[in-house]
Amino acid sequence: MKTSEIKFTVTVDENNIPLSIDWEASSMNEKSVCKSILISLWDAKESNTLKIDLWTKDMLVDEMKVFFHQTLLSMADTLKRATGEEKISEDLKDFCLHFANKMNLLKKS
Repeated sequence: MKTSEIKFTVTVDENNIPLSIDWEASSMNEKSVCKSILISLWDAKESNTLKIDLWTKDMLVDEMKVFFHQTLLSMADTLKRATGEEKISEDLKDFCLHFANKMNLLKKS
């Protein structure tokens, strides 16, 4: 059996607003820096989702829009792999296109 560990270190200001977020995994050789994390955990005992959503002061609004768009797209792929529900996964991807249009994320050609 193999064990892996992921560690987040969050530095906050006097108002508990994140200034920096570093993360490392036991399989990595060094720490990495990120501006935002969205973590969802399934609590089996409570049959409920627990969430941790953090972003740093310097995370730009435009970066957050792209981050959400990419996260939603990856959730559609994960849903398909985890459940085999191809149709609803494609529906979620359709919503992601709508989201991208509404947020002006698509480049005009």
